[in-house]
Order: sequence, then C-alpha cells, then structure tokens
Amino acid sequence: MQRLRVRFSRGEEIKYISHLDIMRLWERALIRAGIQIAYSEGFNPHPRLSLAAPLAVGVTGEAELLDIFLARTASPHWFTAAVSKQLPPGVEITGVNQIGMNLPSLQSQVSYAEYRVGVETAEGPENVDSALTALLSRENLPWYHERDTGRRNYDLRALIDDLWLVSANHDICTIGMRLRCDSGGSGRPEQVALALGFTRYPRSIHRTRLILKN
Repeated sequence: MQRLRVRFSRGEEIKYISHLDIMRLWERALIRAGIQIAYSEGFNPHPRLSLAAPLAVGVTGEAELLDIFLARTASPHWFTAAVSKQLPPGVEITGVNQIGMNLPSLQSQVSYAEYRVGVETAEGPENVDSALTALLSRENLPWYHERDTGRRNYDLRALIDDLWLVSANHDICTIGMRLRCDSGGSGRPEQVALALGFTRYPRSIHRTRLILKN
C-alpha cells in the first residue's frame, strides 16, 4: 500500500460544486486513470481519500490537499500524468508526493488557512488598513452564526491569526487573511469581511495556502 499527498487547484469552473461532489469527481478520475485505490474495511467499504479542509461552495483555491491511499504503488510522476488527463476543467494537479503511511490524518495536521478576499468598498487604502489594525487589536469579538440547527455563538477574534491589505483598486480592495482551521474552529472569510464593515458579500474568496502543523 502507498500514501500519496496531492496538491491541486480548484478554479472558477467548479467552485459551485459541493464537497461530496468533489470527492466523487476524484474517485471517478482515479478509476478512469487505472489507479488502484485502497478501500476501508468493514461492511460498507469506501475509497480511502481525504481532503485536508473542504472548501465552501463558491470558493476557489490554489493549494488544496488530498491524501490518497493506493492498493498498488505508483510513481508520483506517472500518477500525475495519468490522472491529469481524467480531470475536468477547473481542477489541476500542481504536486504529488509520497508520504509516510503512519503519519497522522491530513485533517488533523491542518492549523491555518490563508485567503485572498476581494470586497467592494468606497473607502481608501488608509481607512481599510485602519479597520484591519483595529480588528487585530481587539482581544475578543463576540459573534454568531445561524445554522439549520440553531444559532451558534463564538469569539470570531480567536479564529483570526492575521489580516493585511493586498491591494486597492477603484471600488475593490483585496484583503489577505490567515484564519484558524482546526478541530477547535475554522474562521470564515465572509464573516471576517462583515466584521470589518464590508456589508456586501465578498466579490471573490480564494484560498491560497493551507498551513500544516510541524
């Protein structure tokens, strides 16, 4: 058996498909490429594929991570060539590495996610920068999120590691965000944008990096 870690991008073409559909997409591509996926044991075996941190619908990404367990070994180079031919527009493999079978699960290794968020604003760069500094200076920020199961209250500030202004152009500015992404909680870029005073939903949310624990 072999464990490969795949880095891939998710573009505009598929940003509106769900996490479940993404997993089905990968499973179909692997089968068509002739990759022998390892399956779990038990009464209902399922392919051993795991994403580091699923992207929300409508969000693009350039550094997504997927662990795949293979029943038969394959070189990363051959794997990339074979599977890339079977992937639809909007998904591109950007790296494949073999990793240790006994390493912790990929999900448990993620600590932060970085985003590039485009928001509409009539404010100048100085005012936007001041808003970022003001939010970062806060010790806490009580927040809530409505779910199907009811209202969830939490401290949004605890989920924000860093914020910075990437660019400002006419009525659009781009903000960099490094947000917590682990079993204790995950920051949502659209909520951070709202906390900064941007009342409209972001024009774009793009995940640029997943940071794993050392």
